[in-house]
Amino acid sequence: MSTFKVRCEKMANQSSAEELKKKLSEMQFYVTQDRGTEPPFTGRLLHNKRDGVYHCLVCDTPLFHSHTKYDSGCGWPSFYEPVSEEAIRYIDDFSHGMQRVEIRCGNCDAHLGHVFPDGPQPTGERYCVNSASLAFSDEKNGDQLKG
Repeated sequence: MSTFKVRCEKMANQSSAEELKKKLSEMQFYVTQDRGTEPPFTGRLLHNKRDGVYHCLVCDTPLFHSHTKYDSGCGWPSFYEPVSEEAIRYIDDFSHGMQRVEIRCGNCDAHLGHVFPDGPQPTGERYCVNSASLAFSDEKNGDQLKG
């Protein structure tokens, strides 16, 4: 790859990051772009019980249906399955001395959280997702709530 092309890609990524910093809150940027984690039990969408769809905050890709959300007691919104396999990208994560599976948006690569094999049936999986990475669309009135 030429030096010019690498330099152009770096400039494009910096521009995108600067645009996102204007669009997102500090916590939303930290979670989605820096693979951060919001403090437990603080997320705006943790206790949301309305019917609708949870989308990626960055690119609006549908990620989870509300009927797959459940209270796991972990402090973050938890779901037992995504809307589709393509919606989520899975990455082995060995940070912090642990072995986990990171989940990212399948479209824009925004960090969402992690998936664990301790969820309820029918999948046995717990998608532990930061509220700050999500936007919720209410199916009855179309209202959108950002995490």
